[in-house]
Amino acid sequence: MARNLAFAALTLSYPLAIWLLGERVEPRWLALSLVLLGALRLAASGQRMWVGLALGAFALAAITGVLNVGWPLRWYPVFVNGSLLVLFGVTLLRPPSMAERLARLREPELPPHAVEYTRKVTFAWCGFFMINGSIAAVTSVWGTDAQWALYNGGIAYAAMGLFAGVEYLVRLRVKKQQLDSRLGQGEGEP
Repeated sequence: MARNLAFAALTLSYPLAIWLLGERVEPRWLALSLVLLGALRLAASGQRMWVGLALGAFALAAITGVLNVGWPLRWYPVFVNGSLLVLFGVTLLRPPSMAERLARLREPELPPHAVEYTRKVTFAWCGFFMINGSIAAVTSVWGTDAQWALYNGGIAYAAMGLFAGVEYLVRLRVKKQQLDSRLGQGEGEP
């Protein structure tokens, strides 16, 4: 838990650190922060799905280190969104969907309507990652360092939190509708 919190704090601070230190520190030294993020993600999760993300972080850091330019460091959020898009998207082609896998951690026996709902949620997250990654790419290419840091270090996380919060409220409403439907058909508990 502490490792995951440390990783989350480092991830959240990454764009701010790149923005604040970009003019003061050589890019090759900033690349070490990306290597650290990748290594910590692997150590914190121990899951093979993060290997690709860590390798991508290492590749961006290597480009930065060799060329001693800062632009590859700005592409990490794009790479993260792309990786998550692929991770979630693959589960739409090879069920169970990512949202279903996560839902089954709390509720192993999901009814068919819940499985369909989780598929739609996974599809919605794919859309989110596509849009968020596209905006991150636009800020990487055409944005100033401050615009890039503001979007990727603040707005993107706020949007993700808002998206997750709205999905949670929709999920509660769907569950209530299903319960009301079962009670109306006499299937529910008294």
